[in-house]
Amino acid sequence: MSANASSAPLRAILFDVFGTLLDVHSVEARAEQLFPGQGRRLSQLWRDKQLEYTRLRALGGRYAPFTQVTEEALLYAGEALGLDMDGAARGLLMHEYTRLAAFADVVPALRRLQDGGVTLGVLSNGDPGLLEDALHGAGIGEYFDLVLSADAVHAYKVAPAVYELGPRSLRHPAGEILFVSSNGWDAVGAQWYGYRAFWVNRNGAPAERLGQEVARGASLADAATYYFAEGGR
Repeated sequence: MSANASSAPLRAILFDVFGTLLDVHSVEARAEQLFPGQGRRLSQLWRDKQLEYTRLRALGGRYAPFTQVTEEALLYAGEALGLDMDGAARGLLMHEYTRLAAFADVVPALRRLQDGGVTLGVLSNGDPGLLEDALHGAGIGEYFDLVLSADAVHAYKVAPAVYELGPRSLRHPAGEILFVSSNGWDAVGAQWYGYRAFWVNRNGAPAERLGQEVARGASLADAATYYFAEGGR
């Protein structure tokens, strides 16, 4: 693990949700059930297009809620793969986003941090209704003191206005907040804004070439260890 250059004590943690706490590819089982032999491809293309659409809408100033973006990405992925996706199949797959599985390392890390008295929150592209459903569906909503949605500013990461929600809500400078994401680009974006950032690199991916070195580890347990090692309180 490498360290961010700051001597300020950490006072809170904000987590990304989709892909960090919740496994977006847990939709693959239902996708495979509906479209045998295509589950993995559909799951991957759906996620790739979802992220692409958030970036395109942010760049073009054409905001739409994350739930809408997610459904539009699903429609694209289905058509691109030549799948006969009727309204019922689309509804079942969209419902999967309210019941995504939490990664195995999530609850132990959240319990450790909560037991340590740490203020915990999420900062996500998800719109408020989807976040509430997804966090409670995964059984982890109880761990968080605040849930922050990019919908509040009608933007998407890595727009500074999204990251600004953390310091504004917590009333601590960004440099006293640890932002944790499994998306390297998201961790970099948070650090660009001024957060201390930690990249949960579960898959051993190479670092993003974006001019920032971000602290990293292989699990949320490593993120929790980093928080306390950096004098978090």
